[in-house]
Amino acid sequence: MMRWAMAKVKLDIISDPICPWCFIGKTELETALAESPENPFVIEWHPFQLNPDMPDAGMDRRAYLELKFGGKDGAIKAYAPIVERAEAMGLKIAFDQIKTTPNTINAQRLIHWAGLEQRQNAAVDALFAAYFQQGRDIGDIQTLCDIAETIGMDRSVVAKLFASDADTKELRDRDAHSRSSGVSGVPTFIVAGQHVVAGAQPAALWTSVIKDIKEHLAQTT
Repeated sequence: MMRWAMAKVKLDIISDPICPWCFIGKTELETALAESPENPFVIEWHPFQLNPDMPDAGMDRRAYLELKFGGKDGAIKAYAPIVERAEAMGLKIAFDQIKTTPNTINAQRLIHWAGLEQRQNAAVDALFAAYFQQGRDIGDIQTLCDIAETIGMDRSVVAKLFASDADTKELRDRDAHSRSSGVSGVPTFIVAGQHVVAGAQPAALWTSVIKDIKEHLAQTT
């Protein structure tokens, strides 16, 4: 029993920290993981920009939504399922506090650097909370440095990295690779490098997946 219980399975998550479905999807996954503390997953987050051509300074969120969805009514209609799902989960999302839709390349850089320090999940959590619950601009370098410091990263080192173009090309290339591999939306979850689970799936699905993986590992080890 101990042999297979220690086996690990990679769970790659392709995400953008301004994607509300990504926030919802992570919350659902975390619920399942909390119910199965002996789960087999080793999680890694990967970059995907919903708006790769967004200006570096971002843009007014209301203007962005109306442009993207063809006006105020279109934006309200598009976000209704998100609001309904979040409310059903008891997940707080303060859409009224979000003033800017940022370019997320720098947020993706922070997630990448956090991963090098085994703090990636904390970085993703902090970015989601900052954007969706506190209405902060996660395209702003000082805000990102604040977040880095909050999760135990060296603020001065992170600031120096942001002052350069370190890893920007790599992250854009990884985003492009995901798109060329068929990823067209997020969140996208890839289990064991081969099984794709698209969208913000309910916790019950992940509980079932974890159960199936454990049973398979028990039979093969």
